[in-house]
Amino acid sequence: MNARRVTRGAAAGAAAATLWALQQPLDKRVFGSRYDDVELLGKLVTRGPAWRAAGLALHATNGAAFGATFALARPHLPGSPLAQAVTAAMAENFGFWPLGRLIDRFHPARSELEALTGNRRALAQATWRHLLFGAALGALEPRLNRDPIPSSQLPASATGRHA
Repeated sequence: MNARRVTRGAAAGAAAATLWALQQPLDKRVFGSRYDDVELLGKLVTRGPAWRAAGLALHATNGAAFGATFALARPHLPGSPLAQAVTAAMAENFGFWPLGRLIDRFHPARSELEALTGNRRALAQATWRHLLFGAALGALEPRLNRDPIPSSQLPASATGRHA
């Protein structure tokens, strides 16, 4: 495992997750839903005034874990980095969305949170957020982890080979 690649992928994922969190006040107005990932995460660990800081830290940490995993997988996936990251983010979104039922039932602050079960606005909101996260990750991670171009993909003049 390449530690530098993982670290840079984690940084890209944390940055993308922070972008997601910063734009949430706007998307809450646009979608007409008060669903908030930072609140959901923060109130999972504290009900006091520190929930926002805790939630942002957890959200960035989740993004870092996703980004690190993506950085390791990306060289082995087909397609452009943007398409790869958006596809991965959409897979996570739709794969985990059914767990909203568990959040609605068991989250310690469930009475303070937007209900997720059957909430189409919240699903649309989550889909937008994952699209934004994937696009940001797909744009940033390859810049941080610039891969050398394999010599097999270089033109013959650059490798000294001639046809």
